[in-house]
This record gives sequence, structure tokens and C-alpha cells, in this order.
Amino acid sequence: MANIKTKDVIKGTIKTLDRAAIATDRVKHAYVATKDKAEKIVHTEETSGGEYASNKASSGISTTTRQGIRTFDKVGRESTKTTIENVKKSAEFTKEKVSQAKQGVENFKTKRAEESLKKQMGKATNKAANRATNQAIRTAKEVDKSVKQSVTSAGNKTIKRGLKAPAKTSRRYLKTAEKTSKTAIKTTEHTAKVAKNTAKTSAKVAQKAAQATKKAAQATAKGIKVAVKATIQTVKAIIASTKALIAAIIAGGWIAVVVIVICVLLGAAVSLFGGGTENSGYIPVSQEVEAYTPTITKYAKQYGIPEYVELIKAVMMQESGGRGNDPMQAAEGSFNTRYPHTPNGIQDPDYSIQCGVQKLKAALNSAEVKNPVDMENIKLALQGYNFGNGYISWARSKYGGYSYANAVEFSTNQAQRLGWKSYGDTQYVSHVLRYYPYGRAFSSGSNQAIIEVALSQLGNDGGQPYWSWYGFDSRVEWCACFVSWCADQSGYIEQGIIPKYALCSDGANWFKKNNQWQDRNATPSTGAIIFFDWGGDGIIDHTGLVEKCENGIVYTVEGNSGDACRQRQYAVGNKLIYGYGIPAY
Repeated sequence: MANIKTKDVIKGTIKTLDRAAIATDRVKHAYVATKDKAEKIVHTEETSGGEYASNKASSGISTTTRQGIRTFDKVGRESTKTTIENVKKSAEFTKEKVSQAKQGVENFKTKRAEESLKKQMGKATNKAANRATNQAIRTAKEVDKSVKQSVTSAGNKTIKRGLKAPAKTSRRYLKTAEKTSKTAIKTTEHTAKVAKNTAKTSAKVAQKAAQATKKAAQATAKGIKVAVKATIQTVKAIIASTKALIAAIIAGGWIAVVVIVICVLLGAAVSLFGGGTENSGYIPVSQEVEAYTPTITKYAKQYGIPEYVELIKAVMMQESGGRGNDPMQAAEGSFNTRYPHTPNGIQDPDYSIQCGVQKLKAALNSAEVKNPVDMENIKLALQGYNFGNGYISWARSKYGGYSYANAVEFSTNQAQRLGWKSYGDTQYVSHVLRYYPYGRAFSSGSNQAIIEVALSQLGNDGGQPYWSWYGFDSRVEWCACFVSWCADQSGYIEQGIIPKYALCSDGANWFKKNNQWQDRNATPSTGAIIFFDWGGDGIIDHTGLVEKCENGIVYTVEGNSGDACRQRQYAVGNKLIYGYGIPAY
């Protein structure tokens, strides 16, 4: 029995327990015991690291604790093994999905894009698959490394702590392994998602390429149709001109020789008529009109104008397109003695043609037309056919001949005199000549027609006729509306020669798109569309028409110039000029 330590509380009196001495003695015994155990542990570690668990058990670890550690260790190892297997399976699954995506995309490709898209898809999908596989392998290695580190770390902590917290260490080990496994799974899922998105992107690329190929094919087909249409028009133009030449030759006279010589010099009919293209100004007559060719030829011979068969057909085309019982619209003329003098009053197409031929002959004689290519006098005769021969004598005596401006003046005067809203067709000449084979080739500059229209509007203030014609309910900046109106009055919008535009930039962009553009330093021709940039900032502010260009000066006719139609002039290359649109007159 240990000696009980005492001390005198008060010297010479009652003795009490010496607690400090007892505590010191206990610490001494604990130190000795701890030292003995530590020496045993050190001896065991130096003997064999692999035998640590069994030696530790012999040093005092209970059977329950040892079984718990082994159980946790087994669970950890199985979890690690399962995680690695899952990662591998995920990698294989990802690879399989990428392969399926690749196959789906390849099936999506169109035949036209197959070669180019195959190369792109192969690279994209292979790269995605390799990336997914490599990522999965790296993830598996990282998982294995992390698990090993976790096991080692857990074991070291167990060694250091001894018996204090083996269960707590094992729980941490399991949490670490579980966290690592979840991270690996998330990484694999992310990799699969990336691969899937890559496949989708590749599919979109394939789809866009296929659509582009389809559009290109459609454009090519459309181009072929346009080319075929142009070729047909060219052939029709050649046929029409040949018929006119034959008629002229049959009719006799020096004009036949002149026309033939001109055809030879200009390189045949295609050159004469602008190739029969859409913008050439010539439009073949309809099949209905062509069907009346024998009847027209018969009456043209009967009334002494066999060389004007093509001109008669052009008139019929404008009057009716060859439809109805009065195809020449001759009921209101003086040569109709059988039917009422009202629109479409004649009920016999043959009689309509007979009256119409006589009416056109009278106009040709009054205008002193010399031959089928005497275009200035033919214009006068045609406007007389529409207005009546009174116009021919009036225009000749007052202006020396036809112009669009005097046609507008005559129409306005007649409408006011008769109390009518309008009188005749002020655009009748351009309307008929688009169907006449020689209308463009021998006209003295069809670009002059739009200038004549513009000049007839000088002094008009406010622009109401132009912006209201365009479709606006109230006043707008109307310079572009004015140019469009003049083009429409000349028949150029209908023919596709000039666009209808209310925004200046739209007009400029149309000409640029059609490669019909010149910069400010060019010398423009009559009828060109001029565009202005007042601020020099590249923004188009104004537009008008080029009346002429002489001695380095550009003369223009502009609408909305001080809110009126006015003539202006600028030096060639003036910094205010943005550029010119060049119509294919």
C-alpha cells in the first residue's frame, strides 16, 4: 500500500493529506508507464511496417476495434475499386455516345455536301471522343491516387492517435473516398456533356452547310431559268426583227437596204435590241397578238403600209394584249362606221384591226414618218394615235415635234377644256415602243425620256403629286419620290431599269448591287441618277437626275430642292456628290 503523504497544517497539531505530493507521485508513475509503452511501439515500427496492425493488437488494441478498422479498410478498398470501374464504364459509355452522335451526324449530311462535311465531322467527333476518353482515364487515375492518399492519410492518423478515435478516422476516410468518387462521376458526366454538345455543334454545322448547298442549287436553277428566258426573248427579238426586215424588203424602197446595212454594221439583231434581256427595253408581244399576224399583214398591205406590221402589233399589244373583240381599241376613231363610238364598241376583231390600221396610217402620214426606224416622227405619230391627230399638228407647230413634256401639257389642257379628270395616256409612246423591235435601237437616246418628264415638272412646289403617288399620307422629304415618279412616268420602273425608292440609300444600294455605280469623279451621262452627301460623312442625303454633263459641269433636275423642282449644276468631282447610279436604258 502506498504511503499516505501528510503534512502539518499547523506545526505540532493535526496532520492532513499532502495532495500535491500525491499528484506528483501519480504523474511520475504515469510517465514511467507511458515510456514503457512508447518503447514497445517504436520497437514494433522498426521491426516491420507491414506487421504493425498485429503488433499493435498485442500492445493493447481490442478485438472489436481491430475488426472495425479491417471492415472500414475493406469497405474503402471496395469503394475505390467500384469507383474506378464506374469511371471506366462512364468512359466507355461516353465513347459509345460520341460514336452514336458521329454516326447520326454523318447520316444527316446531304449528298452535295458529303465530301466537305465528312472531313469536318470526322475531326470534330474524333477530337470530342479522344478528349472524353483521355479525360475519363485521367479522372480514373486521379481517383485512384486520391483514394490511396486518403487510405494512407487515414492510416497515418490512426497510428498517431492510437486508440483515441479509430471510428472517427474511418468515417473521415469513407467521406473522402465518397467525395472523390462523386467528383470523378461529375467529371465524367461533364466530359460526356461536352462531347454531346460538340456533336450537336457539328450537326448544326452540317445542317447549315446542307442548307447553303440547297440554296446554291436553287440559285443555280433560278439562274438557268433566267438565262433560258433571256435566250427565248432574244430569239423572239431576232424573229420579230427579221419579219420587219422581210416586210420592208417586200415593200421595196431604199429603207430596206438601209436597215439591212445597219443590221450588218451593228452585228445582227441581238446587238440592235440589247440581246433581248430583261433590261433591254424590248418585250416580245403576246401569243394572242402573234395569232393576229396574218390579219394585220393583210390590212397593212391593203392600206399601203406593209413595212409597219411590227409597229401595228406593238400598238395592239399596248391597247389590249390581243384580247377582246376590239383588239385595236378603234371604236372611238373616225374609221369606225359600223359600231357605237364607245370604248370596246366594236364587236368584230377583224373589223377592229381594219379600222386600227387605217387610223395608224393616218397618224404616220400626218407625222410625216419616213420609214420604220424614223423614231422621232414615229413617236409623234403614236402619241397622235392616242390623243388624236390634233395633237400632231399642235406639237409640230408649237414645239417642232414630240416630247414627253408637251404631251403632258397637251393632256392637261384638253382635260381642263373638257372638264375631265385626265385625257389620254401621256406615256403612250414609251408603252408602245417597249414592244417594238426597233424602239430601242433607233431611238435618239431613250435616257432622254426621263429628263423630259423631269423638266416638265420644274417649279412644282411642295411635292404633293410625288409623295402621294408613292403612298405617303403626308409630306415627307420627297427628292427620291420625285425621281421614282419620273422613272414610273417613263415606264422604267415597270421594265426594271430604275428602282422605286423613297430612301436615298436604298436607291444607291440597288445600283451598287447591280454593278451600275460610278463615283463622284466620273463624267455622268444623261439620265444618270445622282446622289449627294452634304456632310461628307458617307450618309446619302439627297438625289436627283443628271440632265447633261458638259465642260466639266454636271447639270441636274432635282425634286425637293428648296421644296420645289429645280435645275442645279455642280463641278465634276464636287465633294457634295456621293456618286451616280447608271440605269441600263
